[in-house]
Amino acid sequence: MSYYIKFAHMLPKGLLREYSRAISIVIRGMDMFMVYIAGTAAYYLRFGVFDMPTDYLSAVLIGVLLTTPVFSSVEIYHSMRGQSFIRHVFNLIQALCTLGFLLAGLSFFTKSGDEFSRTWFLIWMSLALLLIVLFRCTVLLFLRFMRSRGLNERRVVIMGAGDLGVKLAETVQQALWTGFRIAGFMDDHAANKQADIHGIPVLQTPDDMGLYMKTHAIDEVWLALPLRAEARMKEILHELRHHTISTRFVLDIFGLDLLNHSLTELAGFPVLNICSSPMMGVNRIVKAVEDRIIAAAILLCISPLLLVLAIAVKCSSPGPVFYRQKRVGWNGVEFEMLKFRSMPVNAEASTGPVWATSEDKRATWLGSFLRRTSLDELPQFINVLKGEMSIVGPRPERKVFVDEFKEKIPRYMQKHLVKAGITGWAQINGWRGNTSLEKRIEYDLYYIEHWSLAFDLKIIFLTIFKGFVNRNAY
Repeated sequence: MSYYIKFAHMLPKGLLREYSRAISIVIRGMDMFMVYIAGTAAYYLRFGVFDMPTDYLSAVLIGVLLTTPVFSSVEIYHSMRGQSFIRHVFNLIQALCTLGFLLAGLSFFTKSGDEFSRTWFLIWMSLALLLIVLFRCTVLLFLRFMRSRGLNERRVVIMGAGDLGVKLAETVQQALWTGFRIAGFMDDHAANKQADIHGIPVLQTPDDMGLYMKTHAIDEVWLALPLRAEARMKEILHELRHHTISTRFVLDIFGLDLLNHSLTELAGFPVLNICSSPMMGVNRIVKAVEDRIIAAAILLCISPLLLVLAIAVKCSSPGPVFYRQKRVGWNGVEFEMLKFRSMPVNAEASTGPVWATSEDKRATWLGSFLRRTSLDELPQFINVLKGEMSIVGPRPERKVFVDEFKEKIPRYMQKHLVKAGITGWAQINGWRGNTSLEKRIEYDLYYIEHWSLAFDLKIIFLTIFKGFVNRNAY
């Protein structure tokens, strides 16, 4: 052990940071390798031989190829740098569940599910999780050892002790994997600030900034200044022009209305996505597979109930079984949403579109029951199969109400960045019917910002207990 410690001291500080991109690639490669090894080992445990037939080998290779995009979609590689290890393990479970769900969906749509052993599949996913968690434990211990020797540490000065700088320091101090140590804040008005913030000293900006950075072995300077301080930022860059210190600019975006914000590149220019849909790339595929599989399974299970309700609706009053109503969905496009008819035909002929309230007397005796129990919504699983709706998402509204609400409620139209849903985060928290639209949009946007397959499954599970019968459903 002493040999390794001596060897560690011979290596330059910040070595791992210098090769962080290569390390990231290695970690991704090891994840894929673990999934492959788990698939092979699972086949041996199930059948007692290593020689896998072509169909099993193909399934394992598809799983290997899907590993990186699926893991990236649930921010596995990002979370290694900014979250506790327990949270990281939880994200790994979510990632493996997503991968398994996606593979199961592919086998369903290709009608190849009968060719594979379900026991083998469960062992494969369980072993993959175990191996990847053990690998992450090893990486964590290795990085902690390196950081204790100064190999995974870079000393940082944050320029600006305002709200942005403080938030940045808090985030870095909570991160286990970043390898950054905040040596201090520098501020032109340090006399008006606290002497230290979260144990980090607040210093007056020195006259010779470059000399200070050199004598105090500072590796990086982070500019956490407001956007209006462009002139001051240019002065700082000019003062550091003769030094090899790394300089980074932290965008002050906390005052903006952000939704799924991210950095990307457009025609060679760095671009900040302020508001975007999470249903892009592999996320869109995962969501589509989730919706089709669950909707098909639910429709199959409730088909006798649907038949009984259809007969009851037909007998309760003259008219069609289904009520078809145009609603605004994804990207503001209208579609025909299906419901069991709960009112007499032409109930809105004299009133026009009316927002449902607890005093609404237009519903038939059966319709009132269907609304209170949300059974009138069941035909919308057909909309899900057609790709017009999702099982989980913001509830859709009629265009006349959308045109009204978008002028009154900030960020109302952002709910249309995803498909409309049968149930949603707002609905299971009681924000349905004639309740606060502002709170409903708040919950809808929270769902869009934090979307994941695990979040969808949680909402579906809670809907069973909290989403059908509700005092605000009428």
